[in-house]
Amino acid sequence: MKICIVGAGALGSTIGGVLAENGSEVYLINRREEFVEAINKKGLILRSGTTDRVVAVNARTSCAGIGHVDLVIILVKSFHTKQAIENAKEIIGENTMVLSLQNGLGNEEVIAEVVGKERVLAGKTYVGGVVLGPGHVLATTGEKQTHIGELDGRITERVKRVAKVFNHAGLMTNVTSNIIGIIWDKLLINAATGPLSGITRLPYGGLYQVPEIKEIAVAAVLEGISVAKAHEVKLDTEDPETIWRKAAEGLPDEFKTSLLQSIEKGSETEIDYINGAIVRWGEKRNILTPVNKTLVANIKGIEYGLKYIKEKERII
Repeated sequence: MKICIVGAGALGSTIGGVLAENGSEVYLINRREEFVEAINKKGLILRSGTTDRVVAVNARTSCAGIGHVDLVIILVKSFHTKQAIENAKEIIGENTMVLSLQNGLGNEEVIAEVVGKERVLAGKTYVGGVVLGPGHVLATTGEKQTHIGELDGRITERVKRVAKVFNHAGLMTNVTSNIIGIIWDKLLINAATGPLSGITRLPYGGLYQVPEIKEIAVAAVLEGISVAKAHEVKLDTEDPETIWRKAAEGLPDEFKTSLLQSIEKGSETEIDYINGAIVRWGEKRNILTPVNKTLVANIKGIEYGLKYIKEKERII
């Protein structure tokens, strides 16, 4: 299968690298020239545990010249979704599928506005990745589930074909008729760990050692569960402590949430599409979400502080 991953950072490189290792023709799109150059010069270096392996894979800064592909996987930050799919239009042929494996709510709708709802697949993955350096990624794939499905819940031949390719590569992938519920399941996990990791700057090893952090995380998840139920979303579990525990299953102590990684790079986070989405969807059903509102406010404050420091440094 010819696959293009748009937004091939830590997670995209992990998924793309594993797919390339197992026979797919993979193109990684990353805007950072040093990242692309490192991969094209030395190969993509994937680390599992303490062992590195080199994977031959195509890397580019844009989709130009790739030609039509079978599958586009969108993995950019949610606030870049529209621009990313617009830039990928030239690689989308008559039968091209577009799969979002992004965090948060609403990405599929944005993609559908550009390429048509009939092309769009939705998914959620518990695979993880951390960039260790240009072209060097810590990959966490073992026992990590990926779920994909059609937006209307049908089990189609095309979605089964994608799952077959993923499973052949060792990415444990399930075709589901309840992808909307699974999107919410992943949203709640991100809502529990993302902002608290960003606020405290703690990787998972530290995050799970502080009882007070768990207390706030569970409260945030409980609000999210109430909002999901009000929208008649079918969740895997309605126990917030189970969700808190699941968030860290199989991940090393040094693993950092994507939100923390964004803060450490001084870039914008996806807080509006995670905890912020819970707040917005709660407002639609008149459900109060004070814990999630507070977490959003804290992350917004950190983002503003980082911008303020950059601006002061620029003036000096």
